[in-house]
Amino acid sequence: MKYFGAHVSAAGGPENAPLNAHKIGATGFALFTKNQRQWSAPPLTPAQIAAFGENCRAGGYAPRSILPHDSYLINLGHPEREGLEKSRTAFIDEMSRCQALGLDRLNFHPGSHLNRISTEECLDRIAESINIALDRTQGVTAVIENTAGQGSNLGFRFEHLAYIIDKVEDKSRVGICIDTCHAFTAGYDLRTAAACDATFSELDRIVGLKYLRGDAPERYVEDARQPCRSSCSAGRGCVGDRVFPVHRPRLPLRRHAADSRNPRRIALGGGDRGIKTVFGRIVERLRFAFRRNGCFGGNFCANFHP
Repeated sequence: MKYFGAHVSAAGGPENAPLNAHKIGATGFALFTKNQRQWSAPPLTPAQIAAFGENCRAGGYAPRSILPHDSYLINLGHPEREGLEKSRTAFIDEMSRCQALGLDRLNFHPGSHLNRISTEECLDRIAESINIALDRTQGVTAVIENTAGQGSNLGFRFEHLAYIIDKVEDKSRVGICIDTCHAFTAGYDLRTAAACDATFSELDRIVGLKYLRGDAPERYVEDARQPCRSSCSAGRGCVGDRVFPVHRPRLPLRRHAADSRNPRRIALGGGDRGIKTVFGRIVERLRFAFRRNGCFGGNFCANFHP
C-alpha cells in the first residue's frame, strides 16, 4: 500500500489534521499533535481524541498512514542536565499524546551536542532518552529522522542512526525515517537512479532497511533548493522529479497485494501555505505517476522481496 500526502495543519486541534489531509486528496499525512514551537500544551480532551479518531475513520486514515512529528525544541542529546530533562519530559508527553490518539509512531530529530560534549556522548544521551520514553509509553515507535547536519545537529550520517539504534533496548519500537532533502544536503547523492541505488545500499549496509519502520517503512520525500540548503516541494529543487521515490530495487516501491502490513508513506515538505492548491496538485501528480509507471520517474517498477 502506498500513501501520498503532506504535513498538514492541525490548527485548532489535531482532530482537524485528517480533515485538512482529505481536502488535498491525501491518502496519508504528517502532523504536529501540539504547537511545535512551545514546550507544553494542554492535555488532549476526550472530545478531541474521539473527534480525531472519527475524522481519521471517515477519511480512511489508519495509524500506519499517519506520521506525527514532535516539537522542534526537543533535544534528546542536550549537554546540560536541565535541558536534557526538559527535553525528555516533553518527548514522553509527545509519545503519550500519540498513544492517546491511537497513533503508533512518532517522528523526531535525534539531537544536538551544542559543541559542549562529544558526538559519542551526545548519541549515548539520545539513545538513553529513547529508552526512557519507550519504558514509559506503550505501542508507539520512536522513528528517528536523519538530519542535514547543520550546526551541531547529529543524525546526518547513517552511522549516527546505527549507533543510536544499537543502544536502544527494544528494537521492535525503534525505526528510521529518511528525509531525502536532509540526506542530499548532508552529502548523500540522490540525483540519479544509480546514485540512489548506491546511497540506499549504504543505508542498508550501515543501518539496515528493516529499520525503515520494519512493518511500515517511512520515507519522507522532500526536495532541496539550490544550493541545496533548504527544502522545497518534491520535484522543484536539486533532486528533481526523476528520483521520487528513490529507485532502489530492495525498497518497498511496490508490495505484494497481501502484504498490507508494509505501507509506504510520502510526506511532502513545504508547510501549509496554499495547501489546497499547491499540495493538492503535487499529491495528484505523484499519484498519477505511480498509477502510470509504478514510480515517479517512469523507468523503474520493482517488487519488494524480503
